[in-house]
Amino acid sequence: MRISEAAEEIGAPARMLRYYEQQGLIEASRSGNGYRDYTEEQIENARHVRALVEAGLSTRMIKIVLNIEASSPEHQTGAHSRTSAEELARELRVVENRIVCLEKSREAVIDYLRRTGHTDLLSATTP
Repeated sequence: MRISEAAEEIGAPARMLRYYEQQGLIEASRSGNGYRDYTEEQIENARHVRALVEAGLSTRMIKIVLNIEASSPEHQTGAHSRTSAEELARELRVVENRIVCLEKSREAVIDYLRRTGHTDLLSATTP
């Protein structure tokens, strides 16, 4: 499948697939004329990378995640480098800090919405 077809299948622009490939996150086969040619497995890998990007992971973190996922089950407990684990721990702290900031923003917006006198809109947006 050519890059334009793969991009449509995945729901990402072709330039994004080229970027993922450039970053070493996905691979594409090459046809005789040098065009990228994606197999179903490569499309699934690209779809997975896209989902990780949409989840907010950086390409650096995605590389770590992909390495962990690619390792055999017997290497899943402790064989990964301490450096990778430390990077994941730092990323976790970043995510947790973002959550705290988002919660503060949420509370501020709720407060201002209450001040408008239109609290009926709160039930439509809050759990």
